[in-house]
Amino acid sequence: MQLRRNTHPLFDSRLNGTHARLWNIFHTLLESFGRRNWWPGETSLEIAIGAILTQNTSWRNVEKAIESIKVHDALRVDKLYAMDNEVLAQIIRSSGCYNIKANRLKALVNVIHNEYDDNMFELNSIDMWRMREILLGIAGIGKETADSILLYALEKPVFVVDAYTKRFLINHGIYNGDNHYDAFQRFFMENLPHDVYLFNEFHALIVYLCQSYCKKTPLCAGCPLKGDLK
Repeated sequence: MQLRRNTHPLFDSRLNGTHARLWNIFHTLLESFGRRNWWPGETSLEIAIGAILTQNTSWRNVEKAIESIKVHDALRVDKLYAMDNEVLAQIIRSSGCYNIKANRLKALVNVIHNEYDDNMFELNSIDMWRMREILLGIAGIGKETADSILLYALEKPVFVVDAYTKRFLINHGIYNGDNHYDAFQRFFMENLPHDVYLFNEFHALIVYLCQSYCKKTPLCAGCPLKGDLK
């Protein structure tokens, strides 16, 4: 459900100026760009696969790789588990670094198959932060990928941080804390309601903002947040 400006039960601009500023930025971006409909995928497994395949490549290449998996009728944990790494690597070749990514996909699938009965949603019975530790323990899955799986595939309220997120915060003078992933993530999660839709949409809107305006050389003139710069 879309959140109305200043009506969420956890919103109170009197309590935290940063809270209020982030909330208003979110709604300004939403009103300007519309819903981004992230993350594309028909199942939690497909979304998790996409989160791994998108590392160091374009989404177009990921789409080709996922379509190739579907053509081979392999978008199932049991099928991927039984598949040789070399075969999977060729199927996802369009995603780039395909041998490495095949190994990472297999590592994820092996955990789901061996410990959760081939069912991604069995992970939902676990505490979110414990679930995150499990994902981070899988070879090749870092914090951004783990959090993308948690938020987009398993619908857990965790904020995803990437290079766009950091650029947005720094360009707008919103954040001046430590320059590491957990600190950036904590900043959002301490200043926003823990809401799956909000975290999903806000991250997607930040990505779109940075791709369109908040570039390495910013294009501030047409940016919907130009009045927010401090």
